[in-house]
Amino acid sequence: MRRRARVVAAVAGLVALSLPIGWARADHVRIEVTPQQQPPASTTVIVPPPAPPAVQYVPAPPQVAVPLPPQTINADQIKANQVRADTIYANRIEADQVLGQVHQTRDVKIRDTSGDVKAPEVAASTIYADEIKANSVIAQHVFVRDLRRR
Repeated sequence: MRRRARVVAAVAGLVALSLPIGWARADHVRIEVTPQQQPPASTTVIVPPPAPPAVQYVPAPPQVAVPLPPQTINADQIKANQVRADTIYANRIEADQVLGQVHQTRDVKIRDTSGDVKAPEVAASTIYADEIKANSVIAQHVFVRDLRRR
């Protein structure tokens, strides 16, 4: 009995699936193809060779020479917002902030100083100065006799 019910259910399912397939038609869509005319046999078609590719030359941007900071600065007095160097030798430093390793010594001998330096920023590899007044002093090594923080 169960077998018969299964067979009947399978046949009924197949019939139910086949009915909508027969009803579904796409009569509203039509594809019409118009045949293209063939060119007469006596016509010769000459295809020109492809044009060589256009070469565009883009000029290189002008190179701007960035001035490097001097290797050494010798000065009596330096006034700046920021003083940067690898090593600074000074008798007196007045600054809000000193970054780097500070070595306090009794006397820093500075020879051949050449005037005062006043700039927003002073940068060099080595700085020799009698006095430095700045907001920030940044160096790996600072050798100074008198260090005052503002």
